[in-house]
Amino acid sequence: MGNRLSKIYTRTGDDGSTGLGDGSRTGKDSLRVEAYGTVDEANSTIGMVLATDVPDTVRTLLTSIQHQLFDLGGELCIPGHAAIDDDDVTRLEQQLDHYNADLPPLKEFILPGGGEAAARCHIARTVVRRAERCAVALARVEDVRPQPVRYLNRLSDLLFVLCRVLAREGGHGEVIWQHERRRS
Repeated sequence: MGNRLSKIYTRTGDDGSTGLGDGSRTGKDSLRVEAYGTVDEANSTIGMVLATDVPDTVRTLLTSIQHQLFDLGGELCIPGHAAIDDDDVTRLEQQLDHYNADLPPLKEFILPGGGEAAARCHIARTVVRRAERCAVALARVEDVRPQPVRYLNRLSDLLFVLCRVLAREGGHGEVIWQHERRRS
C-alpha cells in the first residue's frame, strides 16, 4: 500500500463539508458523518480500555473488535458498502455467552466504576450505545444494512459483561446501585 496520507490538511472541509468514501461530499453535520464519527469515537474509547491492565484474552478480543469497528465505520462512510456480516454479530454473541457464563446473575443495577479498566469499559459501552442510536437515526433516512446496527447493539451488551468481568478481575468488584438508600 502506498503513502495514503502524504498531506494531512487539504482545506476542502473549510466550507463545512467532508468527503465520503465513495468520493461524494456531504455536510460535516450530516447523520452519516455523525454515525461513522461516533463509531470512531467508540473505537477510541476501547483504545482507552486497552491502555489499562486487562487480561490477555480480553485484550485480544477488544483489539479484534477495534478492527471490526474500523470496518463498520467504513461501511457507514461509503454508501452501499458492506463490511459487517451476520457472522460478525454471531461471534459477538458467542463471546457474550462465554464471558457471561461465569458471572453471577444480576439482581440489582450496577453503576459505572469497579476500577479503572471497568470504568473505562463503561465509557466505551455508553459511546457504543450512542453510535447505535446514530446508526438507527441514519437508517431512518438513508439505506443502512441491519448488520451494523445489530453489531453495535451486541457490542454494547458485550462491553457491559466485560465491565463486570474487569471489575472482578481487578479486585474492585461491581458498584451496586442502592435503590433503597435514604437521603439525610
